[in-house]
Amino acid sequence: MTAFDASVEMRPRLVGQRIKRTEDPRLLTGSGRYVDDMAPQGLLHVAVLRSDQPHARIRSIDVGEAFAVPGVVAIFDAGDIAGDFKPAIPTSRMKGYYATPFRPLAEGKVRYVGEPVVAVVAESRYAAEDALELISIDYEPLPVAVSKDDAAMDDAPLLHDEAGTNVIISRTFARGDVDAAIAAAAVVVKGRFRMTRKTPMPMETRSYLAEWDRRRQALTLHSSTNIPGIICDVLGVCLDLPGNRVRVVAPDVGGSFGGKGSLNHEEMLVCVLARKLERPVKFVADRMEDLTAMSQAFDETIEAELAVDADGRLLGLRADVIGDIGAYSIYPWTGALEPVQVVSFLPGPYRMEHYRGRVRGVLTPKPPTGPYRGVGRPSSTFAMERLMDMAARRLGMDPAEIRRRNLVTAEEFPYRTGSGIIWDRSAFQECLQGVCELVDYPALLRQRDAARAEGRWVGIGIASYAELTGIGSRIAVAPGMPINTGTETATIRIDATGAVTAAFGISSHGQGLETTLAQVVADELGCRMEDIEIQHGDSALVPMGTGTYASRSAVLGGGAATKTARVVKAKVLKAAAFLMDVPVDDLEAEGGVIRARSSNATMTFREVAHAVYAQMGRIPHEQREDLVGSESYDPHLGTACASTHLAMVEIDPATFAVTVTRFAVAEDCGRIINPLIVDGQVHGAVAQGIGAALLEEVVHDDGGQLMTASLADYLVPIASTMPEIEILHVEADLPNNIGGFRGMGEGGTIGAPAAIANAVSDALAPLGIEVDTLPVTPDRLFRLVQAARGSAHP
Repeated sequence: MTAFDASVEMRPRLVGQRIKRTEDPRLLTGSGRYVDDMAPQGLLHVAVLRSDQPHARIRSIDVGEAFAVPGVVAIFDAGDIAGDFKPAIPTSRMKGYYATPFRPLAEGKVRYVGEPVVAVVAESRYAAEDALELISIDYEPLPVAVSKDDAAMDDAPLLHDEAGTNVIISRTFARGDVDAAIAAAAVVVKGRFRMTRKTPMPMETRSYLAEWDRRRQALTLHSSTNIPGIICDVLGVCLDLPGNRVRVVAPDVGGSFGGKGSLNHEEMLVCVLARKLERPVKFVADRMEDLTAMSQAFDETIEAELAVDADGRLLGLRADVIGDIGAYSIYPWTGALEPVQVVSFLPGPYRMEHYRGRVRGVLTPKPPTGPYRGVGRPSSTFAMERLMDMAARRLGMDPAEIRRRNLVTAEEFPYRTGSGIIWDRSAFQECLQGVCELVDYPALLRQRDAARAEGRWVGIGIASYAELTGIGSRIAVAPGMPINTGTETATIRIDATGAVTAAFGISSHGQGLETTLAQVVADELGCRMEDIEIQHGDSALVPMGTGTYASRSAVLGGGAATKTARVVKAKVLKAAAFLMDVPVDDLEAEGGVIRARSSNATMTFREVAHAVYAQMGRIPHEQREDLVGSESYDPHLGTACASTHLAMVEIDPATFAVTVTRFAVAEDCGRIINPLIVDGQVHGAVAQGIGAALLEEVVHDDGGQLMTASLADYLVPIASTMPEIEILHVEADLPNNIGGFRGMGEGGTIGAPAAIANAVSDALAPLGIEVDTLPVTPDRLFRLVQAARGSAHP
């Protein structure tokens, strides 16, 4: 025990401070450890021969002289591994849903260009790739229906014969009498909206390394995944192994954006081959493989009608959505993940009594659609916010004003939408007002009008949205899915040196979780941040942890960290109270020091821990407790997160290129843990949203062949073209939520496309043009303008 130094002030709380990311030094100095950095003894490499057919029966496979290539160890097709695993089944309790089996290699027939068919295992990737060139596959081409509309027809060729249909998802959300509301409305606007296919494009490609322990009969998979717990569980089922003999580790992961948040064919493949060959097996995708075969996103068509009264108040909304889910229902999220969320979130943050949203999910001969930053909400926000602007234009009303009249107000929370989503509480109105004040909206309108007077194509667009983040146990991330995605567990332990280890089931792929969670633990436990090690990305760390997705890590991980830290802190203070001979209520802990309020007595965490663990007998046996805790957190309904985005654009009438000249965001992510990291998340997500609005599009031709298989054809934003992004944080109070945290990592991809679409439409309003498809590329703009001018001048 030491005397308290009154000259040492207690440290300020860390939550809320702009602390530099603690993980960055290792990443920026090349000390990070990714899957491709790992090279265990005896390592083998696998290369995959992929289908060049969108839909075909596999007649035969001829390996030719492939075995003669030096270094080739083995060659496998589906028949060679048929008895070594059970397929993964992305089950759901939804009525009428069909779960397509998911296998490492195509069995019997192929269903999209890029599907794995043959695996070559060799001493080097070079040898494996050389051998691929010598293998030929004889296909019997089958009929294809490439577009989702054609695939949904009753007479369309079936991708999965046993399903009996390509429409494997059908669902309706309804409240009130929307048909009557539309019939009686003063104004009805409607449109057919589409966001085309996207690919996640993380900097690190998909990478997997499986090791089989012959002695323990156990598997370890090192995977560039953000869901190690889910992958661990499904591998145990597929390989018939108990959980204590399967471990999935996600080391440093270079981005995901959803693409690494599902089970991949190659992920299963390396595990099957490592056990079969009893040697480590690695697969690392090249960029073309990721562009060709990584899970993709969006491609919904939304036909929607919005009814508004003469004062601009929303009466009702009806929509029919058809979603292209690709060739397989993805594991574990099912094919319903993307299209069902479109109709779930379509009413947005607005007050509206009457709603009906219908959705169908259709199998097509393309890579499966799966998680992508925003999941469903970019498309639904695009459609709803376009309708809002169209209604405002019909009424001669300012777009900000029509939103102000319809956004749910503070007095109306909790508010249940027509689809059944409950907005607990968020700053819907405050975000709209905040962004308008941030940019001086009236002055910006005058600037736009002055530019138009000069003949320039300049426009302003607004988009407001709400999303559920940190979804709790009341609903699954994907409807009907039996996997628990609503809880998170943390384990915190203090060792004899006073060092703190906090373990989580989440898995960071760039969010800065090692920093933010350490801030939460340090504040709640009262220790020093530099004494904390955050462990994550390992299925063996906690009994149950599914990973990082759905903007859940700060909400669920932060909540679990808070609960657990409080349990451990109580044990520390109890031990310190005995050692210091003071009541436990007289103690406080901060910065690694425990102080008695009524005296100048102090102890450090290290001194208390040393007494607990190393000085046996100093604390009576019946009072001694290990300084360890493990708690789970469930936010039950999830938490609402709101934002309003505002974009100003200018269109070059010669090239039809769109330049974003100004972009502002007002967002409410609750109590901010680290503003520096939050700003970075907003910047990155807005950049991705701008890419979706103006550039990024996966294109398949009418024969199912991919036309965008390189970065020369699939265009992504670059730093030099990004505008400065102005950010306003609105920290609305969040009751009944531990820590008051909301998720926010996906918001930029949700709000930015809609805001830019509205800005482009505003710029072209004098020509009567409404944007209904994203990305709004120069080619699309050229055609829209030509059509408008042609109709105006027959």
